[in-house]
Amino acid sequence: MTQLPDWLEPMAATLTQDRFTGPDWVFERKFDGIRLIAYKNGSEVRLFSRNRLPQNIPRMADAIAGLPVQDAILDGEITWDRNGAYHVFDVLWLDGRSVTKLPLEERHALLSALPLRAPLRRVETIEDDAPWDLAAREGWEGVIAKRRGSPYEHRRSKHWLKMKCELVHDFTVGGFTDPQGSRAGLGALLVGHYKDGEFLFAGKVGTGLDTKMLLNLRARLDAREIATPPFTRTKGLPRLRAHWVQPEIVVQVAFIEWTAHGKLRHPRLISVRASA
Repeated sequence: MTQLPDWLEPMAATLTQDRFTGPDWVFERKFDGIRLIAYKNGSEVRLFSRNRLPQNIPRMADAIAGLPVQDAILDGEITWDRNGAYHVFDVLWLDGRSVTKLPLEERHALLSALPLRAPLRRVETIEDDAPWDLAAREGWEGVIAKRRGSPYEHRRSKHWLKMKCELVHDFTVGGFTDPQGSRAGLGALLVGHYKDGEFLFAGKVGTGLDTKMLLNLRARLDAREIATPPFTRTKGLPRLRAHWVQPEIVVQVAFIEWTAHGKLRHPRLISVRASA
């Protein structure tokens, strides 16, 4: 029997703006809480955050200590107030051996065999054609897509993809940047919104555009080009390879959140609306 390690680096999900399903992926709810990794060695239980900060949650430790296994490492999340459940979604170690190299389905089977009792709760997979829409309806933070057959990796991995729920708003195009490399048409749209009579720069939108849309937008924007920026507040506005246009074209943009500086975080284009 191998000795229980003091620490294993937790696997981290990669944020994606893509929305997809398929036979190679399973989906789970993304909980808005604190990552918690539990180390059980006999009756001793140690709890850590993802940054290896010790966590003192006696009722959680007691529940884990009661599991009928000699040793185990569990991975999951708890709510911010620490009074809710421990949502366990993976197992890294079980009864003297590492299971991180086992495929995802086998680790899930091992986890399913553990008799988890409150406040421990196993995270269930989601059966839905559009799990990100379900997340939005339910008010969740988002969903995690996990690749079938994948091992548990001690790093940020593209085998786990994080799809956060998005905000959707209309913005007006005030400029664009030139394309670079093999990209056609344009690099990114420079969008803004109106507030208290001012046209505020909100950020660059370069994701969600295919080649046909890039070329079509470039032609429409070239016809509206002007010499100076139409934005009245320009903090963060690019100056190199930038072009300015009459603020007439309206686009629908999805994004994760507003930054502290009033900019869009992880925006992607959904559609181009009629001119303003």
